[in-house]
Amino acid sequence: MAKKIEFLNFLSLRGPSIWTYYPVLEVWVDIGDLEECPSNTVPGLYDRLVALLPGLVEHRCSYGERGGFLRRLAEGTWPAHIMEHITLELLTLIGLPGGFGKARETPIRGVYKVVVSAWDEDVTRQALDVARDLLLAAIEDRPFDLDAALAALHEIKDERYLGPSTASIVDAAMIRKIPSIRLSSGSLVQLGYGAARRMIWTAETDRTSAIAEGISRDKDLTKTLLQSCGIPVPTGRTVDSAADAWEAACDLGVPVVIKPEDGNHGRGVFTNLTTQAEIENAYAVAVDEGSGVLIERFIPGVEHRVLVVGDRVAAAARGEEAFVVGDGRSSVLALIESQLNSDPRRGTTENHPLNPVRLDSAARLELARLGLTGESVLTEGQRVLISRHGNVAHDCTALVHPSVAAHCVLAARVVGLDIAGIDLVTPDIGQPLRDVGGAVIEVNAGPGLLMHLKPASGEPAPVGHAIIEHLFGPEETGRIPIVGITGSVHKTATAHLLNHFLRLVGRTVGMASSQGMFVKNRCVAAGDQANRVAANRLLINHNVEVAIIENDSRVILSEGLAYDRCSVGVVTSIDVARHIGPFHIDTPEKVFSVFRTQIDVVLPTGVGVLNADEAMIVDMAELCDGAVLYFTQNPVSPVVAAHRTTGGRAVILDGDTCLFVQGDATIGQLALPATAWPVPALLAALATGWAVDLTIDLMRAGLDTLSDVALPAPRA
Repeated sequence: MAKKIEFLNFLSLRGPSIWTYYPVLEVWVDIGDLEECPSNTVPGLYDRLVALLPGLVEHRCSYGERGGFLRRLAEGTWPAHIMEHITLELLTLIGLPGGFGKARETPIRGVYKVVVSAWDEDVTRQALDVARDLLLAAIEDRPFDLDAALAALHEIKDERYLGPSTASIVDAAMIRKIPSIRLSSGSLVQLGYGAARRMIWTAETDRTSAIAEGISRDKDLTKTLLQSCGIPVPTGRTVDSAADAWEAACDLGVPVVIKPEDGNHGRGVFTNLTTQAEIENAYAVAVDEGSGVLIERFIPGVEHRVLVVGDRVAAAARGEEAFVVGDGRSSVLALIESQLNSDPRRGTTENHPLNPVRLDSAARLELARLGLTGESVLTEGQRVLISRHGNVAHDCTALVHPSVAAHCVLAARVVGLDIAGIDLVTPDIGQPLRDVGGAVIEVNAGPGLLMHLKPASGEPAPVGHAIIEHLFGPEETGRIPIVGITGSVHKTATAHLLNHFLRLVGRTVGMASSQGMFVKNRCVAAGDQANRVAANRLLINHNVEVAIIENDSRVILSEGLAYDRCSVGVVTSIDVARHIGPFHIDTPEKVFSVFRTQIDVVLPTGVGVLNADEAMIVDMAELCDGAVLYFTQNPVSPVVAAHRTTGGRAVILDGDTCLFVQGDATIGQLALPATAWPVPALLAALATGWAVDLTIDLMRAGLDTLSDVALPAPRA
């Protein structure tokens, strides 16, 4: 009977979880009868897997050394663990980052939790399907078409994953520890949270104005503006007919360039035109590529693209003309394929810095000048120009003359673009434009970054970092204060109390709790909003200056936290028995691992607010990257006493008085009012308020006005 591996459940943990800080897919897998078949009992399995996936040798596994997983495979391990490693290797082969994986037994025989990195959920699910099929084929000694499987994975990855331009900016943000949220299936990405957020769409930002984009698309208007500021530009004008184009060429003097007035990507661009027939034919093509046609004096030299970010040049690339050389046997078309398009740097995807060469209208014009067509056979050694442009992918950043850089920055500023691709032609970018007869040809919004990230020659330029530095100052993190609150009880009451305190400061507070989602105390979504979707809505709301987010165990286990790090993490109380069972959490240690997630993500500059009266919560203190602030109902708490010897802070209930202490000093005190609010929630809220730098006087005012706040339902 054929072996089976069945997927029972998928949990997409898009944020920090019990497993790791990063997005993962947790899959519950039933291996059925294969529970009786560890790898060392399946003849030939080791050899077949290594033959299919030789990269498995790099997997260190539990031994922590190269070849560690293969050692486990030889000694005997179970299919769920093997499938974890196959999935990770498949993701590596299609170029995705990561490499986190776990396989853990559950209390149910043959059922495992397999956890793997999931930078994109759809891609990872597909990889898991492929891993299962590959493993079963290897176990049963059946053929498996790995190339076809990888091609399918590549296809879905290319559809779903961020392109290299956007990814370079997001990666640069990650290095700066600036969080990111993908807002669409395309390239719209938010960097940072709430009121501190910025937005990018590939190489456009929320500072890129629609007016500037409109100007950049109008090449004639752009040229007029640049010329008025003293930037060298080619002379020319718009034309409305083939006859008008020839008349303009006569006025300008040949050679000339004809191009669409608002075209892009070099379509319909003809250069070095000298005859009436060439000009009229070029006009006929260009007029179909845009809303108008522009004719300019031809500038001799090499095409360049200069990337301007903010007030500086971030990168520059030069072009190269594309030639073929005859062999006496092959046609021009065949030579293009064998000599140009065979270059591995050429292709149609974003992984290729050079585009394939096509015999378009501009190329046919170049051939016609020599009396040739695509079918012509060149004599041996005959060198023929195919394309003058379209190969701007050779890095020359270090060669840019300071005056050229100044002209490019000014050009971007004149148009109004914060990020711009400046196209210029010059014989030598290392010399001032006026000295060598160079000129700025175009100013482009949303410039492509690939030519700078993966140049055909030269060193890659860190353009993603340049854009992040442009959007965020040296001390800016893109973060707002986020308070994450978890626990078995009192977390909702704590959240609402803290929200009340913070509103007295005048901050725009967003809160997601089991009682609803609130912004500035206005309920914007009723019902249970203690979930990732609601929290995410707060984090993308640019009005929110402080976010309070309630996280229960279900959220942590099934969705992961909505944020990567928080300013304050609060754990109110833990009832172990309440959490045993769901999600195969069956021991106190596993319950601990759920709630510690909130403390694991506290920033080094942040604070963990912990209940000193519960030993399990006290054990989380050593996991906190930031400071620890305890609260307790025991005025002689030994935990707090030890904490104070190191200068630590605590909020202590002594009778009806709440003491705020740090080290040996009492910083202040206030009396708790007679109220229906639970005392543990009052203490947690006061401690958290202190952690976010609220004054004791302000919190006293908050307690005096508690009648203005609705007490959350008892379920909290």
